[in-house]
Amino acid sequence: MSENRANDAMERVERAANTASRPSELKITDLRVTRIKASYDYILVRIDTNQGVYGIGESHESSHIENVLQYKSFLLGQNPCNVDMLFKAIKPFGNWGTEGGGVSGIEIALWDLVGRVYGVPCYQFLGGKYRDTVRLYADTPSPDEPTPEGYARRVVERKDQGITIIKFDVGIQVMKGYVPDGLLAEPAPTDYPLSKRFAARGLPGSQLTDKGVERYVEIVSAVRSAVGPTIPLAIDHFGPISVKDAIKIGKALDGYGMAWLEDMLPVYDWRGNREVTRNIPVPTLNGEQGYLLAGLKKLIKKGGVDILQPDLVTVGGMAETKRVADYAEERGIPTVLHCAGSPVMFMANIHCAAAIRSFVAQEIHSLDIPFWRDLVTGLPEPFIEDGYVRIPDKPGLGIELNEEVIKEHLRSGGYFDPTDEWNQPKLGWWIPRD
Repeated sequence: MSENRANDAMERVERAANTASRPSELKITDLRVTRIKASYDYILVRIDTNQGVYGIGESHESSHIENVLQYKSFLLGQNPCNVDMLFKAIKPFGNWGTEGGGVSGIEIALWDLVGRVYGVPCYQFLGGKYRDTVRLYADTPSPDEPTPEGYARRVVERKDQGITIIKFDVGIQVMKGYVPDGLLAEPAPTDYPLSKRFAARGLPGSQLTDKGVERYVEIVSAVRSAVGPTIPLAIDHFGPISVKDAIKIGKALDGYGMAWLEDMLPVYDWRGNREVTRNIPVPTLNGEQGYLLAGLKKLIKKGGVDILQPDLVTVGGMAETKRVADYAEERGIPTVLHCAGSPVMFMANIHCAAAIRSFVAQEIHSLDIPFWRDLVTGLPEPFIEDGYVRIPDKPGLGIELNEEVIKEHLRSGGYFDPTDEWNQPKLGWWIPRD
């Protein structure tokens, strides 16, 4: 190699490295959160260090800030570059659903921090990338009037936005008149307590009549006619429904080009999911509520799904998502990524999607939120091209928080308020205090 070429190579390395940081001497000095009000709440996580380098992550959208802060006393003083060691220390205290949010958000922030220190994009820590762009699929708001024509209009709006895989929600809660009397709860006002609102979505034991199954067909047929034959379609938010009704729906929707039917049964019911998957021609998809590979292993191994869909901020973060996807791939199951958060969560998903060989598509749940992109700087430009997003090569997640915009949309409290009360472990009532 000539002297000039050698100097150029060294110059590129020096430009990439964060020369203000000495990785071996890094220590975590703070852990803070802030909560943004949007279609879902976005709980952002920030980890600070003694060298001024920080990392950002995101917890589950339906979680609580204590789910993150409970780990602070353990993390203080630790070297954030030891991601695997820290993850394995805190992961026993997470759980499925929202309770995986704290562990996941911290893991994402750690990888972002390490990427900033070494000048490396996060996908590189996951083994490198299989692609340069990531295909998106979009959820679609339910129409005010849940008619076939109303659903068709909503889905066409997504097509016009350039989305090439479209999901829409047809749950039993819109099926009043299509189930036997007394087996479907009345819709609850939005000011009801959360438990009552969930109960109003449908009762366990709800049953679809043949007329109800026909209604599903009418809706899907109208949507298919409106968007044409080439756009893959998917349906979500069915339940709660029984195994038998799930099978009836799945058989009835054959022939409409369905990409998948999502979460027809709870993720933990691998036996029920397997029975549905074996008995319908339409692909099934599940996994967004699963925590860790251990929590999804039976669903995958026992043939409970045709397509796996982990949620990055539930399953345990970026590396765990990669582990889950690789395990599924070995058994012939591809991966779709669930995402209903801020640009922080979105970009963490983009890096994971880059590193997953069996990846199909990533969800975007923010096309109707006008300020969503402004919450950060550094997103790819143009943002969406022909239904795809380009994978960035910038260090870490490749984005920075836009403090001014975030402050305009806070749910409560301030912008990463101090959390000194979490510097020491929270003692239970049974532990003697001084």
